[in-house]
Amino acid sequence: MRRADIRNIAIIAHVDHGKTTLVDAMLRQSHIFRDNQQVAERVMDSNDLERERGITIMAKNTAVMYHGTKINIVDTPGHADFGGEVERVMNMVDGVLLLVDAVDGPMPQTKFVLRQALRRGHRAIVVINKIDRPNARPVHVLNETFDLFLDLGAANEQAEFATVYTNAIIGAASTDHRHIGTTLEPLFEAILETIPAPDVDADAPAQLLVTTTTYDDYKGRIAVGRLQSGVLRKAQPVMRIDHSGALTPARVTQLFTFQGLAREEVEEVRAGDIVAVAGVPDVGIGDTIADAADPRPLPPIRVEEPTLRMTFAVNTSPFAGREGTHVTSRKLRERLYAELERDVALRVADTDSPDTLVVSGRGELHLAILIETLRREGYEFQVSRPEVIYKDEGGERLEPYEQLEVEVAQDVLGPVVELAGRRRGALVDMKYRDDGSAHCVYKIPTRGLLGFRQAFLTNTRGKGVMNTLFAGYGPYAGAIESRDLGSLIAFEAGTTTTFGLNQAQERGQLFIGPGIEVYEGMVVGEHIRDRDLEVNVVRKKHLTNMRSSNSDIAAKLDGLHELSLDDAVEFLADDELLEVTPVAYRIRKRLLAKQDRDRLAGQRKKQAAAV
Repeated sequence: MRRADIRNIAIIAHVDHGKTTLVDAMLRQSHIFRDNQQVAERVMDSNDLERERGITIMAKNTAVMYHGTKINIVDTPGHADFGGEVERVMNMVDGVLLLVDAVDGPMPQTKFVLRQALRRGHRAIVVINKIDRPNARPVHVLNETFDLFLDLGAANEQAEFATVYTNAIIGAASTDHRHIGTTLEPLFEAILETIPAPDVDADAPAQLLVTTTTYDDYKGRIAVGRLQSGVLRKAQPVMRIDHSGALTPARVTQLFTFQGLAREEVEEVRAGDIVAVAGVPDVGIGDTIADAADPRPLPPIRVEEPTLRMTFAVNTSPFAGREGTHVTSRKLRERLYAELERDVALRVADTDSPDTLVVSGRGELHLAILIETLRREGYEFQVSRPEVIYKDEGGERLEPYEQLEVEVAQDVLGPVVELAGRRRGALVDMKYRDDGSAHCVYKIPTRGLLGFRQAFLTNTRGKGVMNTLFAGYGPYAGAIESRDLGSLIAFEAGTTTTFGLNQAQERGQLFIGPGIEVYEGMVVGEHIRDRDLEVNVVRKKHLTNMRSSNSDIAAKLDGLHELSLDDAVEFLADDELLEVTPVAYRIRKRLLAKQDRDRLAGQRKKQAAAV
């Protein structure tokens, strides 16, 4: 039977196409907030990192009422690095709103998230957003979106999608792009007409597949998922079935459904609704919560494998233990393994060294967000340069490839084509747009994208746009030189001076200013040549009776390049580590002493000569 009073939908789109803004408008027009209530923009992006970066990282649930029908909405991330979030929430919904920008049209991540929805057999409503933009081209974008459906092998009924045009900022929608209304009613009507009501078996034993878990200091672990069949009641005995099929008895202590931004406690829930369940200890994503009298497992969640990995280790720099709260390997290991319970796309593995773990993820951004989250929680550690995860099939070495799409002005197209070519990128498609820009599509090894973004922004003077999407594994592409320039390395420990930095800046681009503590072997800048160079940035001007210390002020420093976390991870060379603390990021050499690095270089030369 179908439960007509509920619709379960996910909102999917490329990053920055307006998903979270549209959810804001839907909540406002459903009168979830009081008329005089102050509500932040992008209210669904609840954590600090999401607000700072302007992206959705974690999928979140909300619900609105429209003409007596409850619409459960899942706001999903738009970046492919967080595709694990998208893949698992597809189990909860019966249809999707596919948001497409009225100017940009379908982008790489649009393709990724739509593929996940079509695989599940979901119906889609295409929402062409930002219809108010000056260069909006809704007819062209609609045709491109239809072509995308066909390319992804959509069934006939999936390709016959409803189309709604919206301006999410003012909360207006219409089925005709020439006449935009004043409310989102056309969108709500399309949801009720197009998205099927959940098909449930109310008389069968209870079954719930856990797609998200949260933790509450008072209620303990809370499992969120869609009740596929049966009824769940407060104090009902249930059985937790894990991935291996092991059964663990438990009892439901509290039940919640979603209403607006809040969880509402209820006595019982019926099949078809998205619910939160408390009282099942150690429950994890992909587990099934089933009726204790007749426990039946649901198929576990499967997500695509990681493509990149980094080592996370205890900080061993001379500044170790000075700035962090959690500095031991035991604390770091516990925290990383705890993250696995929330992030199904992450992998953590021990190594031969008790102080080092290997963490694998879906991309540089996926791992960078994890690093930043740990840093803000007070953890102090060091990470290595990201490296790709290879596969061996039939004696052949395979490596991950990405689809790289770049949009640049035509006058800087040459350097970008050269850059992609050096990184083993193969040009698949190129189009010239009416606004004078060029749109290029490459197939490029994931290795070639490590450190690519900074060089790309330099070559395009900061105006280029690039997006990537995992494109599967392919043959090993050969050697790739990802770093053209070497590092400037602090020659000795001390506090940087303007005089010392002024001497060093002639050799390259500096990362730090005066008055910063450094240690021997710490990277302080980027050399102008392809080799490393030791510089003395703590050097002071010798004082005489003719000179005063104030003359140091006369030395002028050019613009410093202060690295963000993403920049620092991209910059790392194979023989470097990134020291991460709650206070700072520091790039350092694995071997801090110059004589140790020289000795190792000599040994490698001898080995190469012997071969």
